[in-house]
Order: sequence, then C-alpha cells, then structure tokens
Amino acid sequence: MTRNHIGRRSVIAGAVGSVASLQGGAWAADPIKIGFSLPQTGGLASIGLQALLTMQIWMDDVNAKGGVLGRPVQLVTYDDQSNPANVPRIYTKLLDVDKVDLLVTNGTNLTVPAMPIAMQHGKVVFCMLALAINDKFKYPRFFQTMPYGPKGKDSISEGFFEIAMGMNPKPTTVALVGADAEFAKNAVDGAREQAKKAGLKIVYDRTYPPSTVDFGPVIRGIAGSNPDIVYVGSYPVDTVGMIRAARELNFKAKLFGGGMVGTQAATLKGDLGEMLNDVVSYELYCPAVASKFPNVDAVLKKYQPRAKEKGIDPQGYYVPPFTYATMEVLQQAVTGANGLDQDKIAKYMHATTFKTVVGDIKFGPDGEWDHPRMLWVQFRGLKGQGMDQFADPAAEVVLNPPEYKTGNLHYPMGPAKQ
Repeated sequence: MTRNHIGRRSVIAGAVGSVASLQGGAWAADPIKIGFSLPQTGGLASIGLQALLTMQIWMDDVNAKGGVLGRPVQLVTYDDQSNPANVPRIYTKLLDVDKVDLLVTNGTNLTVPAMPIAMQHGKVVFCMLALAINDKFKYPRFFQTMPYGPKGKDSISEGFFEIAMGMNPKPTTVALVGADAEFAKNAVDGAREQAKKAGLKIVYDRTYPPSTVDFGPVIRGIAGSNPDIVYVGSYPVDTVGMIRAARELNFKAKLFGGGMVGTQAATLKGDLGEMLNDVVSYELYCPAVASKFPNVDAVLKKYQPRAKEKGIDPQGYYVPPFTYATMEVLQQAVTGANGLDQDKIAKYMHATTFKTVVGDIKFGPDGEWDHPRMLWVQFRGLKGQGMDQFADPAAEVVLNPPEYKTGNLHYPMGPAKQ
C-alpha cells in the first residue's frame, strides 16, 4: 500500500489486487475498477474492515472464474478514517484521478457527502448500510443493498414499535434519544413518527454530541422521565456507552433498544456479554435464520479464518453477507447491461430481480428494496462476556418480521444476570 495525501488529510490508498497478480497477469482486457472509501480506522473501523475483507473475497471469487465480461476486477479503496469530512475529496480523487468505473459507498454518515460527487459524474451508486439516503437526494441511479425497504426513516423503527405495541399491557410512554449525526437523527426521526402513530406519549426527546463518552447523565435524564420504553439511535461507541450506563445505573425500562449500530458486531457483543440480555435491536442476518439463507455459509467459511488472522470480527454475521450480496448485484448489473454504461446499468437494476446469497433483491423506484426485511431480535441467556455464545441461535431471538420469528418478547426487561 502507498500513502497518498488528499488536501490536508492523509489517507491510506490501496489498489487491492493488482492486475499483474490476477490469474498470473493473463488477461486480454483492462480491469474494471471499483472505487470506494471505507472506515479502516476510527470509530467505524470494525464495520469497514469487515466490508473490505468481504469485497476482497468476492474479487478473488470472481477473478478466479474469469472476471466480469472477461475483464479482471480491481478494487481501489481509501481509508476515510470514519470522518465524513474526508469523503468528498476521496470520491473526487477516485473519479478524476483514479478513473474508477463503478462506485460503492458505505454507511449513512459517509454516503451523504459522497452523493453530490457521484451525481455530478452521473455514476450509479451501489450503497451499503445507509439509512434513508435517497429521501433527500431522489437520485435515480442510487441503489441501497440493505433490506431497509421503501419506508425510509421508518424502516429502522417500525418493527420495534410493532413489537412494543403487541405487548400486554401496552406501553403508554416512550423516550427517544440519539447522537447528533446523520444516521441517528434519521433513526430517531422515524421513531418519533412511529411513536405518534402508536399513540405513545413522548416524555423525552433529545440528542447528544457524537463525542460523548460519559452516558451516565443521558441515562439519568431518561430515567427521570420514567418512560415505559426507550428507543436509541446510536453508532458503535455510543451504543456500548448507553448500554453500560443503563446497566451500571440499574435503569429498567420495560423495553430498551432501537436502531443501535454495534449490537451486531461480535467483538462488541462479546465485550458487553450479559449486559445485552433483553435488549432489542436490529439485525440483517443471525444464526437463528441460517436455514433460511443457506448460501451465506459458504461466504462465512471463507471470511471467518481470514478475519481471525487479521484480528477483525471473527463471526461476520452482520456485514459480510450483505456486502457480498452488494458485489453480486454489481456483477450481475454490469453483466446484464453488457458493459459499464451507467444509464444502462441503472435501467437494468430497476427492472431486475437479483439472485444473491441473502436471497432475492428487487429494487423499488427509490432504489431501496421493494419490501423491507429487517430482523428485530432480543438477546437472551447470555452469561458473562465472550463472543462464542453468540454463535448459538438461542442467543438472539427473532421477534419480527413474523415469517422469521423464533420466539416472543421477554417483557418487561429483566436484569443483566439472568
């Protein structure tokens, strides 16, 4: 890897898999270059490093079979350091200097600043793990490969409130809290609408700075409003802080959870351990639904040993399945459009149902899935700390949607040690 300087920021740049290394260099055509930034350092690195490794695995798989349209695939990536301010310069360099053919983005906070650059260049955007991006941009060449569905901000809260309102007695009050950042604000905005639809009284509704490290005052403020349920919109570091503070202060809402990024990562799960008991959060994939998606296992078998060697999330239930599916969609779109014409690729994507390791993906007019498939889970039976226990399907009970349900909500929330 070489070190490049973009503006005042230093970013790590790497063409992952050079043409010379692909199949011994025996290619008759130039590579198809796929450009993207990923958080390889900073607060979101645990997610970015998983995505990068999975994309490398996909690249190796594709190139071993002859590439795409007879051309090798090459990944060109930069570390955005989990900082949205770095993103515009990276995508400008990818397009104007590196001359990449296709773009991938990752994460809500990091996709928003990339969108104007992609739109100016007329590029199709293959987007991962970003919430309600196209509600703002309404860009016809945007495609989100996560299963949020067409409901925008509501998609990361609707299932949570459906679960809550199915309880007896029904809750009557709710506290809403989230970071003052793009994803969390979108998540809490959606939760606010869901709360109003459910007829819940909102007794607490605040944000906290993304730099917050002490969440005790936040939890005390919530506890002072005495809510039945608490909905949190957070990123990994603050997710851990919120859960730890709630347990340390013995705060017991009847239902606690929400759009909490981080509860899906094995390393964070292992660190929190039994503190997660009875917390309700979302998942994209977990062992409880493995039988529904048998093709994911082949991806995880390639990912897990390599992840262990690299010291990153060794289970890979959250990021790798849908990252691999994103790249499958990209491959099928380029093949179906018979080239790299961005207009033809976009039209093909709007008209096609894609076959992936996570099942069929069909895009709606807004570039989101034409139907949602978010999993809402409750953590159960955890003892102490450690990652291995999360490989047990019983550790995460799927509560919603009904077709994937594996159990009922434990309500009200109990103590950490059960």
